[in-house]
Amino acid sequence: MSEPISLTAALASFDELWSPRIVTSVNDYDVRIAKVHGEHVWHTHDHTDEFFLVLDGELRIALRDREVVLAKGDVFTVPRGTEHKPSSDGGAAILMFEPSGTPTVGDRHEEVPGHVDATTGHAL
Repeated sequence: MSEPISLTAALASFDELWSPRIVTSVNDYDVRIAKVHGEHVWHTHDHTDEFFLVLDGELRIALRDREVVLAKGDVFTVPRGTEHKPSSDGGAAILMFEPSGTPTVGDRHEEVPGHVDATTGHAL
C-alpha cells in the first residue's frame, strides 16, 4: 500500500536544477517534480505529450510559433511532436506527468549543456 507524499518535503530533499525526481507512478506514467532556473534545451518528444503543472514560480515554454507563460497553479500540455524549450528566469518548481522511461531531453534535441540532466528521472 502506498503512503501520502508531501511535495513540499520532496522538493526540499534535493537542490539540483533540471533534474527531475519521480514522486510516484500512475499506471505506466511517472509523476516527476523538478526545480528549474535558467533555460532547458529545445527538444521534441516524438511519441508522447508532456504535461506541466507549476507548483511555485513561473515557467515559460517556448514553442516555435509562440511562448506560453505559466504561473503557479497553471497547467499546460505540449503535444507530441512539438518542439519546445522550457525556461524560468526567476526559478520555479514544476510537476510533470509522462510515460515512464521518457527522457527529459526528448527523442530529438539540441546539444545538452552541463546544467541540464539528461535522464529518465531519479528516484526520490
